[in-house]
Amino acid sequence: MTAADPIILFHAPQSRSTGTLVLLEELGAPYELRLLNMKAGENRQPAYLAVNPMGKVPAILHNGALVTEQIAISIYLADLFPAAALAPGLDDPRRGPYLRWMAFYAGSFEPAAVDRAMKREPGPQAMSPYGSFDAVLATLAAELQAGPYIIGEQFSAADVLWGGALQWMTMFGIVPATPEIQAYIERTTTRPAAVRARQRDAELAAAQSA
Repeated sequence: MTAADPIILFHAPQSRSTGTLVLLEELGAPYELRLLNMKAGENRQPAYLAVNPMGKVPAILHNGALVTEQIAISIYLADLFPAAALAPGLDDPRRGPYLRWMAFYAGSFEPAAVDRAMKREPGPQAMSPYGSFDAVLATLAAELQAGPYIIGEQFSAADVLWGGALQWMTMFGIVPATPEIQAYIERTTTRPAAVRARQRDAELAAAQSA
């Protein structure tokens, strides 16, 4: 099997796996969807818990390899389709910053955003995985101001991740819609692949609701 073989995406509409759907469209990758209705609790049934014991999406299956965790999936897919140029190569000096911002999303930004949404205190800085919400936002703001993308002039899989996340976070008031964040969301989420993927995602969500 090769990269040309379809990626199987375990997908629940309007969830974290929407970002993976966008990435697959950006990559021009062949894929098949295995839909889960999270409102009906399908992600908590034994069949899916055998795929991901956390009951979370996304998950992908490719070439016999099962990959869970949104960041791992993003890195795997972008490296699998190098012709799409959505990931710096191993010898590219931007590879380190690219991986840094992937890890920063999972290790700092999302925990900080969830704590803020749940109105939870982060705890002592020495014990917090992200330090403080304000420090996380200031770090992100500085990177976006340098832009136009996370690693400079090149749009990458990191921007698929961050653009979609910031769109949701600002929509629900978790992250402030500052001018630099709004401009970044506009740059990253109005691309044809993103529009196409989100339109399909909305149709899938409507079908499940019906």
